[in-house]
Amino acid sequence: MKRVITMMAVCLCELVFSACKGSPAEPKNELGQDADSCALVRPAFGGAASAADRSLFAYEVNAPLNLQKTVQSTNNGIEVSTISFSSPDGGLVTGLLFDPVARSSLRPGIVLMHGMPGTAGNVAGEALLLASYGAVVIAIDAPFNRRSGSTVRFINDDRKEQIQLIKDLQRAVDVLRDRPNVDDDRIAYVGFSYGGAMGVLFVSIERRLKAAALVVADGGLVSHFTGPEDATAMATLSCATRVNWFRQMVPIEPIRFIASASPTPLLLQSGKLDALVSIADAETLQAAAPEPKTIRWYQAGHGLDLQAAYDRHDWLHDQIGLDPRQ
Repeated sequence: MKRVITMMAVCLCELVFSACKGSPAEPKNELGQDADSCALVRPAFGGAASAADRSLFAYEVNAPLNLQKTVQSTNNGIEVSTISFSSPDGGLVTGLLFDPVARSSLRPGIVLMHGMPGTAGNVAGEALLLASYGAVVIAIDAPFNRRSGSTVRFINDDRKEQIQLIKDLQRAVDVLRDRPNVDDDRIAYVGFSYGGAMGVLFVSIERRLKAAALVVADGGLVSHFTGPEDATAMATLSCATRVNWFRQMVPIEPIRFIASASPTPLLLQSGKLDALVSIADAETLQAAAPEPKTIRWYQAGHGLDLQAAYDRHDWLHDQIGLDPRQ
């Protein structure tokens, strides 16, 4: 997950774990921090997500998709198309579809999610590779791509967009299941960075996934912006803005939902040299993730390395029948 706020040139150790000078002692609020204080600490996430929390991501499954598809190219038996379809929360979801049309048998399907900032185009190379090994792949653009401004704005709309993304990803599964050449029982999710973190939530909501690979993921946006990578972004916000954003985002923090991912198999890949997701945050997510799970560490940064790509491919081969590596 790339930085979206200019970092302040202030010692992190002086900011993250202390309150602003002059903050009065106040009763604890439900987030586990002093009410109305300037505390730059990670709020408590509380227990596992409730049924009411999960209901936020419900949508009308039978609503028309209104899928529009325009073929851009067909090379080596893979058809690449731009697509759009109706979002349950309004507007159009845009993205790319990669279809190995030269294959005659039912194919596995993969929903692919980009990082932040980013678009479906940023994962086109990965999608094309997966399609060359027999998968029908859909990559969508996150809701923040449908507007101007920063990807994360620390306003209530961040909550709306995260909820909308999970609904849009569920509709992406609907698109795959509507394809005549996709095996409904072999659909997987692969998310990178922000797409990995949002995948923590998605796999916990979407019950039709056969498997999910969460690549360089952390626990979500609150985890990220209160971690050592981007925590000083919080210092640019007023106390009221910070507390309000926590109140909006903590209930939908992905790590709160991860226990519900079972029995979907999970692959969690992390880098020991990752400057954007700390080892501690990756380990926290790994510990919270339920079985069955496969955890892989690499002596690499946020982009991981070739071995990680090989491991992910082999895992997808085992889980959904992606063609074996040659």
